[in-house]
Amino acid sequence: MITLRKHVLPSLLVLVLLSTSACTSGAAAGSPPGAAPSQSGGAPSKSADAPSKSAEPAKSASPSAAVPEQAPASTVDARTVLAAFQPRGMVDHLKALQSIADANGGNRASGTSGYEESALYVEEQLRAAGYAPVRQTFTFKQDGRRGKTVESFNILADTGGSAGHTVVVGAHLDSVQEGPGIEDNGSGVAAVLETARWMKEAGIKPANRVRFAFWGGEEDGLYGSQHYVDQLSQEEIGQTAAYLNVDMVASPNGVRSVHDGDGTDFGHAGPAGSKAIEDIFFRYFEENSLPAETTPFDGGSDYDAFLSAGIPGGGLFTGDEKRKTEAQAQSYGGVAGEDLDPCYHQSCDTIANNDLELLQEMSGALAYGTVAYAMAKTG
Repeated sequence: MITLRKHVLPSLLVLVLLSTSACTSGAAAGSPPGAAPSQSGGAPSKSADAPSKSAEPAKSASPSAAVPEQAPASTVDARTVLAAFQPRGMVDHLKALQSIADANGGNRASGTSGYEESALYVEEQLRAAGYAPVRQTFTFKQDGRRGKTVESFNILADTGGSAGHTVVVGAHLDSVQEGPGIEDNGSGVAAVLETARWMKEAGIKPANRVRFAFWGGEEDGLYGSQHYVDQLSQEEIGQTAAYLNVDMVASPNGVRSVHDGDGTDFGHAGPAGSKAIEDIFFRYFEENSLPAETTPFDGGSDYDAFLSAGIPGGGLFTGDEKRKTEAQAQSYGGVAGEDLDPCYHQSCDTIANNDLELLQEMSGALAYGTVAYAMAKTG
């Protein structure tokens, strides 16, 4: 996550829809835009005031193409999903990414050997689960126009299902130069990997294609996700039903938060359909008796390019440098007045900087929401 970011603040729980499953197998379907076969071997921080309900509807992004309306609903109980994710191997992914950073100068930043090894690990995990990952390459200028040109890539892996109603589920793979990035965003990578693996193991066969995405260049300016959206045709934008983002989901002094899809708490709504994403995540937390709150779309993560293209978006977040309030400490535990993630963008963002129980809960939420859209009916 870049420093311009999602600060979590208390808000009202939203009542919601239903979510989750049936059965998947098979290799990736279709060809991601601009993809090649997989290889083997600075804005200031921005916080928001406490949410208030607006008397007028929040403004939402204008779609650049007709995105299909979907009614996310499924058959798997939210409590069953949480129970399934409690013993899963998210921490093993964190350990692997930590070892990679340790062996490569202490980071996994885009354009470095640490990023390449992180990518090889992700591809290996996806192939072992039965997916066919591909790389989508791009370049960007580091530190603005006068910086050096960095070559990087995204990793994309598809399920079966209708390409006309694709849901993209993404997390950025890169870290900052200053540290290993195990919470930011190894935690999100672990959540996406385990969602992909769980869907295969559970035999879920999506009616709608799920595209799992691991973005490069996020910490330098959201370059990977922006490149992905830029490469979509108008038809492909219209065939993208939703984008689900995970960026920092194991903050050590964290909270459970969901992006404010309809803008009723923070005044900036996503495109039509974003509220349904918010609702489906709140359904999971409600069914598991876990408190949660909203967080704004402030442009600081990979959802931004999707929202700007008119694609419904949403996601999960547990906090960065924002300080925990007294109300949040009462709801979630932890220490009021301390940062939600005291090691944000620092060398101490190691495995020790992760709340593993929170990671289990948020990974389950991602899986629940993913399957809800994988099995969604088009209206």
